[in-house]
Amino acid sequence: MSEPKKIAVFSMTPLFADFAMGGGQAQLKKVALHLGELGHRLTILSTQREGSMSPFKWHENVEIRPVLRFKQPYPEPYFTPLYHIANAMRYVGDAIADADIHYSHDGGLIFPLVYQAKPTVISLRSIIYPETLQSAFLFQGDEWILPSEHTRASYAAAVSQFAPETRDRMHTIHNGFDWDLYRYTPPSSIFKVIPAEVADHKVMLFPHRPDTNKGIYEVVRVTRRLAHELGWDNLRVLAPRWLDADSDSLNIAYYDKLRRTINEAGLGDVFVFHDWISEALIPEYYSLADVTMCIGNCVETFGNTPFESLGCGTLPIVSRVATYRELLPDEHIDRVDYGDIDAAASLAHAILSEGRRTSAGTLSYLQSAFSHEAMVSRFADVIVNAVKKPPIQYRLPELGENTAYQLAPWCYISPDRGIYHDFLAAYHEDEALIRLARENPNGFLASSVDPAQLRGWVDDGYIVPVVSA
Repeated sequence: MSEPKKIAVFSMTPLFADFAMGGGQAQLKKVALHLGELGHRLTILSTQREGSMSPFKWHENVEIRPVLRFKQPYPEPYFTPLYHIANAMRYVGDAIADADIHYSHDGGLIFPLVYQAKPTVISLRSIIYPETLQSAFLFQGDEWILPSEHTRASYAAAVSQFAPETRDRMHTIHNGFDWDLYRYTPPSSIFKVIPAEVADHKVMLFPHRPDTNKGIYEVVRVTRRLAHELGWDNLRVLAPRWLDADSDSLNIAYYDKLRRTINEAGLGDVFVFHDWISEALIPEYYSLADVTMCIGNCVETFGNTPFESLGCGTLPIVSRVATYRELLPDEHIDRVDYGDIDAAASLAHAILSEGRRTSAGTLSYLQSAFSHEAMVSRFADVIVNAVKKPPIQYRLPELGENTAYQLAPWCYISPDRGIYHDFLAAYHEDEALIRLARENPNGFLASSVDPAQLRGWVDDGYIVPVVSA
C-alpha cells in the first residue's frame, strides 16, 4: 500500500451522516470510506444546510466539515453573497494547502487558483448543471474521472476542441454497487414510511427527485393508460417527496401542479407520495415494487436507479437518453424511445402481467461488471497516485474546409423518429444529416456540405468537429 496521504475533498452538495441526497453523494461516501480504510486521511468540505451544520465523521479517517455557504437548495449555488464565495475559496484553499492531494467531487469549484499547487483530481457527476460545466472548461488540474463513456465522450468533444490534452487525462470509471445490499429484501421496515396497504397492490416506482426531466409527467401518462385502458385498477405509484417539499417555494409549486395533473387524469388514489427513503431502506423499497420507471429526458451521467432496482429484482424501464443507451446490453434492460408512451405502457403491462423479475443472468452480469470493490479501487488508484502535471494549454481550434465533423455523442439516430438530441430532448428528422452520419461514422469533411447547413448543425449541437492534438 502507498504511504498514507492527506486528501482535501470539495463537495458543492451537502452531505449527511446517514443518508444521501442523490447518487453522486452516495458514490462519494463509498470512495471516501474506502480511502479511509486504506489509511488515508480525508477532510471533506461541504455546503451547509438544515440537518448538516456541524462536523461529523463517516470513518475515523474521514471528517466532513459543512462550512461552505453556497445557496441552498439547488439550482444556482453561486447565487449567494460574494463574501460566501470568498470564504469558500479561503476555506477550501487552506484545506488543500494542508493536504497532499485535492479531490473535487462533482465539480463546482471553478477557481483554479485554490488548487493549482497540488495534484488535483476532478470527478464530474453531472453534464447539465452550470457550475459543473464551468468546472470542466476551466479545469487546470491533473486527472478527470467520468462515470460513463457517454459523459467522457461528451466532455471530450466539447472541451478538447480548446484543450486537446484533456482527453489523455480522462478516466471512465463506472459506478459500482454493493450487491450484498442491493438484492431482494423482504419489505418490512419500509412500511414505517409508506402505507402498509400498498403491499396489496401492483406497485410502480418513481424513485426520483422532483425534476420534471426525470419523467414524472410521462409516468402520469403511462399510468393513465395502464389504469384506465389496460385494466390495472389496483395499481399504485410510489414517489418520494423531496427534503424541501413543504418549505421551498419552487418545490411547493412543483407538487401543487403535479397533484392537479394527477387528479385531472383521474389518478388521485393511484399516486402515493411519501417521505424521502433512507439508504438503509432502499433495498426494501425496490423489492416491494413490480416495475421501476426511468423514462424522463434527464441527461444522466450514469443513473444508479436502474441498477439498484435490477439488483433488488425489480425490472426498470428506461428511455434511450444519454448514458441509458449504452451502459447495459439490450438483453439486460428494457428501453423505449423518449416520449413513446405507448411503448412504455406496453412494456409495463407485460412486466406486470407476467410478474417478471431480474434474471439470474442479469444479476451475474451486474455483479461482474459493476462491482463496488472495482469502482472504489480504481478511484483510489487515480486519486492517490495523482501527480502535478504541466498546466493545460488552451487555444482556439482552427476549423476549415478540411475539418472533419461527426454526429455529437449526445445524439443518436432513432430508426423511427429521426435524430434524438439529449440536450434538446427532441427528435430532428433531417435525411441529409442522417445519411452523412450513417455513411461516415468517423467523420465527414466540411467541404462536402453546404456551409450554411453545416453551421446550422454545429450551432444546434448535432455535430462536433473532430479535432486532433
